[in-house]
Formats: sequence, structure tokens, C-alpha cells
Amino acid sequence: MRLLPLLLLAPTVTNVVSGLPFLKKKHRRQKAGTKYELHDAVHVVVNKVGPFNNPTETYRYYSLPFCKSHADQSEHEAAVGNLEAPSMEYTDDANAEDGGGFSFLASGRRIVGDRVGAEKTKHRFGEHIAGDRRETSPYELSFQDDIEWRLLCKTTLETKELNKLKEAIHNNYFFEMFIEDLPMWGYVGDFEDEDAILGEMEGSHTYLFPHLHFKIGTNNGQIVSAAVTTERDRRVDITNVHKPTTVQFSYSVEWFEDDLPWKMRMTRYADSRFLPSSFEIHWLSIINSFVLVLLLTAFLTIILMRVLKNDFSRYMELDDESLEEEESGWKLIHGDVFRFPEFPVLFCASVGTGAQLTFATLSLLVLALTNLISTTRRGSILAGMVVLYCLTCSIGSFVSTRLYFQMGGKAWVRCVLFTAGLFPLPVTFVFMWVNTVALAHGSTSALPFTTILTITFIYALVAFPLTVLGGILAKNYASHDFNAPTRTTKVAREIPTEVPWYRTRFVQMLISGFLPFSAIYIELHYIFAAMWGHQMYTLFGILLFAFILLLIVTSFISVALLYFQLAREDHRWWWSAFINAGMTGLFIYAYSFFYYFHRSGMSGLLQSSFYFGYMAIISFAFFLMLGSAEINLLDDEVVDILIKVLSDGYVTVEREGLSVKYPCRPLMTATDNPQEGEIREHLLDRFAVALPADAYHLSTKERVMGVDNVIGFSRGTQVQMTDKANDKLLLAEKEKQSLRTKVEMARILLQNVTITPSQIQYLCEEATREGCEGQ
Repeated sequence: MRLLPLLLLAPTVTNVVSGLPFLKKKHRRQKAGTKYELHDAVHVVVNKVGPFNNPTETYRYYSLPFCKSHADQSEHEAAVGNLEAPSMEYTDDANAEDGGGFSFLASGRRIVGDRVGAEKTKHRFGEHIAGDRRETSPYELSFQDDIEWRLLCKTTLETKELNKLKEAIHNNYFFEMFIEDLPMWGYVGDFEDEDAILGEMEGSHTYLFPHLHFKIGTNNGQIVSAAVTTERDRRVDITNVHKPTTVQFSYSVEWFEDDLPWKMRMTRYADSRFLPSSFEIHWLSIINSFVLVLLLTAFLTIILMRVLKNDFSRYMELDDESLEEEESGWKLIHGDVFRFPEFPVLFCASVGTGAQLTFATLSLLVLALTNLISTTRRGSILAGMVVLYCLTCSIGSFVSTRLYFQMGGKAWVRCVLFTAGLFPLPVTFVFMWVNTVALAHGSTSALPFTTILTITFIYALVAFPLTVLGGILAKNYASHDFNAPTRTTKVAREIPTEVPWYRTRFVQMLISGFLPFSAIYIELHYIFAAMWGHQMYTLFGILLFAFILLLIVTSFISVALLYFQLAREDHRWWWSAFINAGMTGLFIYAYSFFYYFHRSGMSGLLQSSFYFGYMAIISFAFFLMLGSAEINLLDDEVVDILIKVLSDGYVTVEREGLSVKYPCRPLMTATDNPQEGEIREHLLDRFAVALPADAYHLSTKERVMGVDNVIGFSRGTQVQMTDKANDKLLLAEKEKQSLRTKVEMARILLQNVTITPSQIQYLCEEATREGCEGQ
């Protein structure tokens, strides 16, 4: 009996819980390529609305007062009876059902009314990133059933709703729908006789398009094309928003046989009249880039084959004139050119992240070119880039950590952490800003919480562990030897400050950014039109070729400018080479301002935040990618000799034709300056003790005493020292006197020592038996 109240409450609780928005079951998406039978249901999915000039500023389709339910059969028949000719076509068919000769039931399909709008459908990961928010619609379409006119719903629009529609029409709002995965676009309405500057004037009109005409093409039982058009003849004047207006939303359907294969269904969208002009093969861009590569190749060939060859040949000559001639240019800084850069952790992280982004971008373009990633599926490119970036994190950390160890770094964990956050942190900051703006505007461009959580988990569980793994692999298995061909001097050479204006750092940065940018300028316009417009970019073969040419041009320019920098005796080339190569990214960002103000109609805070925020991220990525495309104390012979002596226990002395080899047990004592480079580990292992000179920090009093002692010792005067140091000095002096006495006594006793012939015979036999050379 106690369970009876709970059983009675169970249906009520179930209804309440199922009514919660976040617990509602989402509709399954209609699978693309479905084989339809005659009269099978075909679903129309609505997506979003928004200003045509602001492609990122999109809102839910039902943010405007559109129909969420379908009119029933009686309402439809009543609406047909009230239509006036010639808005409907008549038929002489005697078998036409009702309607006084109207062909509204020519298909033989009656209205069911079981489809409800504004219910969410399931989305792919990439569709969430692209800002899609697909929902069901009440349109009743069935396969191969034409509909000449059908009432969707009849509603009276009040002032608030009219104002919303009128504002949308004046902002050139478009809507987007889908049948399977085929997008359809159309305008919400139109306006006439308005001033371009003053806007709405007396005599101007605003019209709503309440009727949609669906034209659907089929091939072998599959839907291969879909389009929607609005009819101006059925428009409704909503200029006066203060007067309630009754509007009949309606639609019609036309089916036709299309010869387009199902796999080629997306190619039709390049010819859509709703979209801007179609793409063309960008031969001008390719030829421009290719010619620039040839010119730069010839330019570098002249430098390397003539200038450097002449320098080397003149440097290797041993005549008196060459020896007396003073060195100049890059030869003067051979002892400074391999001095490691400032901020090595940041530098290595930048190089590693750039290498990772380059590999991920090349992989994405190859996958798109081979159709392993669908280029026509909404958001697939964005989703693929997110996944590829996470999977290639080990490459970035491996490259950065390996370079960091070659520079003599020890804090490799810091380098790994810098690499892990160098690119994701700026992306996170920009995303937080634009997502906040989108949420404030109620736009579908704001990512849902579940999508943000998914990306966070992907980074935390895939990207970051792979980054740590790459650093560990570089630490344990990568070579840590830098192997510089020349030894770095202790003191850096002074860099000349007086240079011609055309050889300054700023001019080099402009040149290094402008020339590669000119190679991609034409193609860049089409890429921007696809990214920040409604076009579909499918020429990934040309894009891959252009990207490879960009890398080649950037490398050539960086090498040429690096030679000129070294020729003016400036040995700080690490950061300058990286920045020069990455300057193309800044040129791309500068071009984005030109495109925004002169090549597009974008406006508003939401669109501007998305555009300039994400263009900054893209430019930063190009800066890292193109920048990464450029990038010991003893001589190796001396180190090898020392290691051989320590290992074999023999030393060989060669001089003037005489070679003597004798056993030894050497004791190695050495000093080094860590700023000049690290000692190789296999040589450092030969030292029993390694002590840092700065292990004991002297006080100011001790430093003053040390300076006075050095000055006093050089002048032969009495020096100050502690009692303990004085006792050690006296003991050392006694040992020195005792050793001196022993040496003098040995010299006196040596004069009385004689050697017999038998002893000489014995010594010579032992020398012969051991194979000793000499007498």
C-alpha cells in the first residue's frame, strides 16, 4: 500500500523530467544517400538565420516567428477555398478532389500533421564547431510527390513579431535548411525604395516571403540535389508594424529526375545563384608563386656559387697578400655565430610548435585531397584540424626538447610545458572572448558546454600526454650534441651600429614578409571568401601546392637575409631568422583588415570579434609555422685524443720522426666556462670530481679581502688572511722545504751510483722483450 502513491506519481514525474530541455531526446539525423521508395517521408531540417554579410553572426531558425506546427487538412482546404485567381492554377481534370478544380491534391497525399518543429537533432562534432544548430521542421514532404500549394500555418503577427521580422529583412537575413546533408538557402524578405544612407523613408516598403518552393532532384532513388526559392508574387507587406498582420505561410514541392551522380552532389553548389561567383582554377596564383620561387632560387644560387665561393677561395689562399689582408664580413664572427640565443626555452618551444603545426597542416591538406576527410561536410575541416593538432603534439615537444638539450639546457620540463601551452593558451583567450560575445548576442556561434567539455577532455587526455611523451623521447633517445664547426669565444664581439638603412632589421622584416605574401596573395582572396563567406572551397590540391611553395619561398628568403645579416657582422641570427620567416603571418593579418573594410560587408561587434580574433590566431599559427622552417669548449680532435689516452692507458709522443709510446695514468684537471657551452657528457664522466665555482657565495667583507690580497701579492707586500688559511699556508711551506731537501740529497747521492755491465745487459733484454723503441 505504501508503494501506491509512488506508482500514482510516477507518470507525473516522468512527464516533468522529460519536459526538461537538456533531457529531451534529440531526433536522429536522416542518413545521407538513403534509398527511398515511392511516398516515403522526406524530412526538411532547419538550421539558422542571420545577416548575409556576417556569416558568423547566426541565430536559431526559430528565433524568428516561423511556423512550428503544420496546419491540418481542414485548415488547408479552407485556405484553398479563399485563394483568388490567378494565384492558383486550375485543372480540367474531372477526377480532381474538391477545391473547385484546384490541383492541390494532385499528389494524392493528405496532410498527416505529425511533424513538429523546433525540436533539436543530433549533431556531429564538426557541426557544433561550425555553429550549426539543426532542428526539425513541420514541412511534410514525401518522395516523388509534387505539391503545387500547401498551407503550412496561418498566424497573426503582432507588433513585436513584425518588428523582429522587419529588422531581420533590413539586415538582409537569410535562412538555411537541409534535406539530408544538402544545404538550401533563401532570403527572409526584401525591401524597396529605401535610401542607402538614410534607410527607410516615406513610400518605402518591407516585404516578407511566406511561401517556399522546394525543387528536389533524384537519381536512382536517391536525393542528389535540393534547392529552395522564394516567390515575390506571394510576398506580404509588413511595412506598418503597428497593425497586426495575418500571414499564411505555405510551400510547394517539385520533384525531377537529375543525371547528377550521388557522389558528385556537392559540385552543384558552386553554381548556386544564391552564392557569389563560382570558383575557377587559379592558374595566375600558381604561376606567380612558381616564378617567384625560380627567381629566388636563381638569386640564392648566385650568392652561394659566386659570393661564398670567392670568399672561401680567397680565404684559403696562403700568399702574402691574403695573409696580410684584414678579414671582414662574416669571417670575423666565426667565433660568435653559434652563440645560443636569449630566452632559449621560448625559442625552442616556438620552433617545436611551428614544426607541429606545419606537419598537422600538411597532413590535413593531404587527407582532404585524398577525400579521407570530407571537404563538403559541414565543420569536418575544423574538427580534423583539432584532432590532428592533438595527435601531433608529440612531434612538437620532441623537436623543441631536442633543440633545447642541444643548446645545453637543463630545465627540459619547463620547455615541454611551454610547448604544450604556447599555441593553446592564445586560442583559449580568444575563444573565451568571442564565445562570451556570442552568448551575449544569443548566437549559435557560441559553442555548447558539451562541445567545450569534449575539446577540453581531448586536450587533457590526448594532447598533453603526447606532449610529455615527446619530451621524454627527446631526453632519452635524441642526440644532445650540437656539433658546432667552430668554437664560441668567451666574449661576444661588438656588433656594428652604423649600417645603411636598407640593411636594417626593420627593412629585412618587411622584405622577408612581403615576398612570400606576394606568392599567395591571389589564392588568399579565395581562401578568405570561403572562410568568411558562403562559398565552399574544394581546390585543396592547389592549396597544398601553394602552401609548399610558401614554405620554399620563405626558406629561400630567410637564407638570403641571413647571409646579409652575417655579412654586416651581426651574429644574433637565431631570433632574427625566426622572426623574418614568420613575418608573412603578420602580413596575412594586415591583409585581413583590408579584406574586412574593402572586400566584405561585415560589420557589428559579434562578427568583428570572431573575424579579428580568429584571424589573429591563424596569423600567429603562420608565424610559428614559417618561423620554424628555418631553423663545445674543446675541438673534437683534442677531445678524442684525451679520451683515447684515458681509455688505453698509453700516450704516444711524435716529434721529428721519433715516436715514443709509454704507459700512463693521467689525472685530468680542467676549468670551463658554462656560458661558452657544455662539456660533452662522455668527457665529463672522466673527471672524478666536478665542482661549480659559484657554490660558495662570498660576503662583501671576504670579497674586499680577496681583492686586497691579490693586489698585495702582486706588490710583494704582506697579505691578510684568516688563521685557518695561515696555518695551511705554513704547512704547505714546510712540505715544500722538505721536498726541496730530498731532491738536493738525491742529486748528491746519484753521483756515487754505478751500474754494472750485467745490469745493462738485463735492461736491454727487457726492453727488447717489451718491444721498446729507441736506444
